[in-house]
Amino acid sequence: MPCNKAKGTQPVGRFLAHDDERLAVIAAQARPSLRHAGVMNSLNRRLVVALGGRDKPVRTWSSHRTHANRVATGLPETHTLDALAVGPLDHDEGAGIVRVPGQILVVSATGRGSYARTTPDRFGFPRMRRVRSKCHFGYATGDLVRATIPDGKWAGTWTGRISVRARGQHCLAAPQGRINVSHSRLRLLQRGDGYAYGLQWEAGSPRARKTG
Repeated sequence: MPCNKAKGTQPVGRFLAHDDERLAVIAAQARPSLRHAGVMNSLNRRLVVALGGRDKPVRTWSSHRTHANRVATGLPETHTLDALAVGPLDHDEGAGIVRVPGQILVVSATGRGSYARTTPDRFGFPRMRRVRSKCHFGYATGDLVRATIPDGKWAGTWTGRISVRARGQHCLAAPQGRINVSHSRLRLLQRGDGYAYGLQWEAGSPRARKTG
């Protein structure tokens, strides 16, 4: 085709740099990458073999059965509800999923900091130097703490993750905003382990249907 000959090996973004509207239409039609799904599909057989060698029963079912179970019970498509719909489910005998979790635990990786000793500006030049010590006054960035503030604008009890400062005035991330609080008013609840934890309403729960 003439358009393919004109494009050659150029990326589509460069070839249609002069036609933003057409580029937006093509980008909207582009399929997302299935690289991660391909990796899992190639590993599932090896995983079954490895688990089967541990003298424990291992059972597998197809994704089509999971989809059929979820559709038959009228549940939306989420990772949690897909896990509940795995396995044989005799719909003719009235079998079904009788309980759906109201909330689910959401875990996201936050890391344990950076090895970089400087913070660059937008041009890549260092604009500030970080301290070498990671722990200040017994706390490190990412620790989960509870702050008790007796007076002032932020009077009350607050719980959240902190970013430490060398001077001892740490920054606590609360839902209402960031609070600067002295280390003497903090109580450690959990050391930072590189992950952030939160709760989310499940799509199939009554609360989620009401708020949605």
